[in-house]
Amino acid sequence: MNCHSGFVYSNDFTNYRFREDHPFNQMRVVMTKELLEATGKLSDKELISPRLATEEELSLAHSISYINAVKKAGKGELSEEQGLEYGIGTEDTPMFQGMHEASQLLVGGTLSAIDSVLEGRVKHALNIGGGLHHGFERKASGFCIYNDGAVGIKYIRKKYDYKVLYVDTDAHHGDGVQWAFYDDPNVCTFSIHETGRYLFPGTGNVNERGLKEGYGYSFNLPIDAFTEDDSFLEVYESAFREIVDFFRPDVIITQNGADAHFLDPLTHLCSTMKIYEEIPKLAHELAHQYCDGKWIALGGGGYDIWRVVPRAWAQIWKIMNENIPFKGDLPVEWIQKWQKNSPVPLSTTWHDPANACKPIPRRAEITEKNKKLLDKSLQLIYNQKKFNSL
Repeated sequence: MNCHSGFVYSNDFTNYRFREDHPFNQMRVVMTKELLEATGKLSDKELISPRLATEEELSLAHSISYINAVKKAGKGELSEEQGLEYGIGTEDTPMFQGMHEASQLLVGGTLSAIDSVLEGRVKHALNIGGGLHHGFERKASGFCIYNDGAVGIKYIRKKYDYKVLYVDTDAHHGDGVQWAFYDDPNVCTFSIHETGRYLFPGTGNVNERGLKEGYGYSFNLPIDAFTEDDSFLEVYESAFREIVDFFRPDVIITQNGADAHFLDPLTHLCSTMKIYEEIPKLAHELAHQYCDGKWIALGGGGYDIWRVVPRAWAQIWKIMNENIPFKGDLPVEWIQKWQKNSPVPLSTTWHDPANACKPIPRRAEITEKNKKLLDKSLQLIYNQKKFNSL
């Protein structure tokens, strides 16, 4: 299968930068693009230039008072006390010069991806600069200022009137997007993430099912810490297939955080590069089966920017276009360029070495807990199908 796809990119994506030592670092976007170029799988004709989201578009998911606060913060005109009211100026989300414009561009990138797909210019589109799923209507959270996923879905609902399935495989719960559509039956959210028992933001329980007309359209799979590849993929694939068949969306948006990898410094999951081949393959398959291919993929978390994120996100692009993953060695020229900057030895192959992840003593227990979680979630889906058919 060969699909014409679009890759959203601007060098200005790196302007979204809190401080030098902050874990959120958009150089991972540059590294991914250059890795793809080094493989010969990304050309200039496939690039989509992002536009700035307008304030009217931002206000689809954010309050005007919050947008104004972000603008002031980016000019140094917001006091620390005022900032804290909006979640700005915290350890996670510090103020920085030009933060409004930098955030506007990331949202605009997602809107550019959406229009390119839904106006038929490309089959799929990838904006790895986006995926900032923790932003709320009037509050920044978890490294996220504006929530491009939430704005993008509101934009789809307003402009195209499509039903949207949002699938979030970041290790952190996709809370901002879930709450933005918690009462909307035309938007179904599905998040598989590490349990909030140990990890920010602490939400994403199975019983978070939606409100009012939106009840039954929110699905969460909070898998156990130290979950490995096979258990992750069993839960992800089984639930995704049932949810998409239940909801029958017009378009699929995926958030592709790359922080479930065992090398990620901020989470406790133990996956390898194996899942980053399978996650986009299933999204690609189901988008063609249910949505005539309409699939927009976003970035998200991922804090080992050297060894993990570029490999993981490059696989999305390869799957989008050819439905087969990269195999073998990484391009030598890419390794030589970026090794000079990396504080750790770079990976030299697309796959992780065998036994790279230390054995997990509780593997059987973790797998069983995740299986019970899946069974419970599948029962909820079956019950909702039955209720909707009455």
